[in-house]
Amino acid sequence: MHDVLIQIFALIGLGVIYSFFRPGGIDNVVVRNVLTSSVYYVFLPALVLNVLWHATLDLTSVKISASANIGIISSLVLASVFCRFCNSRRDITGAMMLAAAFPNATYIGLPLLESTFGSWARSIAIQFDMFAASPLVLTAGIIIAERFGKTTQHARPFRALLKAAPLWAVVIAIGLNLSDVSAPAWLDGLLEKLGSVVVPLMLFAVGLALPRGLSEWRSLPAVIPVVLIQLFIMPLIVWFTATQLGMEGETLRALVVESALPSMALGIVICDRFGLNTGIYAAALMMTTLISFFTLPLWYWWV
Repeated sequence: MHDVLIQIFALIGLGVIYSFFRPGGIDNVVVRNVLTSSVYYVFLPALVLNVLWHATLDLTSVKISASANIGIISSLVLASVFCRFCNSRRDITGAMMLAAAFPNATYIGLPLLESTFGSWARSIAIQFDMFAASPLVLTAGIIIAERFGKTTQHARPFRALLKAAPLWAVVIAIGLNLSDVSAPAWLDGLLEKLGSVVVPLMLFAVGLALPRGLSEWRSLPAVIPVVLIQLFIMPLIVWFTATQLGMEGETLRALVVESALPSMALGIVICDRFGLNTGIYAAALMMTTLISFFTLPLWYWWV
């Protein structure tokens, strides 16, 4: 596992280096937005369609979805309770809730699971994201951001779901999968090539966002609860739920590792849009990403 983690962190490191030197003089935010938008609307849907079209969709998929949803919702509640107990500002509360509950499910999870467990585990990363994390962040996550943020924008979760290209890819892939439609060789190859750029581009984009956390070093102690919830408590909740549902073996191990990933990079965009405390979120993103290098192998060995 450490070999693939080194590769993942090397790609993130390239993004960090790029953000400091800025070759071409283009603003890092502009570069990150271009990368994330192209991935979200073009390359990620191709990856989702390719993986879920060929995946085995059965009762295990329902168990993965249930475990992931329970883990994410429980983490949202725990972060909310902690922030209320500490009397945190509303913009900090919203940012910490997002950072504590939503992991980087596809962009770090997919290469990690595929390299550690094999190609079959790619579908676990995609199902965790598309059957739980993405729908929740586009509904509950957006509502939380509007409620706790300083912006006057109104959340429109239903519209956000309709505009989510990866979720439309999920619907199409499930329909084709359950209908036993075989993908033509040319289309299979095209989807594979389009999907192959998702991980390196998004890991590079994560690296572009991390220096923002370095500038918020004074906020690092405040995000310790996020680290505890995202990297320790949430995987425990997912493990307990999955075992109660009868999951076991390598599938259970892959699911728990998937739930122990660091905070999602997309959260910075949500914080900026709705006026949450972006500095706190950036600090949480940096802390969870760095610490996960040591905690992910622990979960792999423990389960």
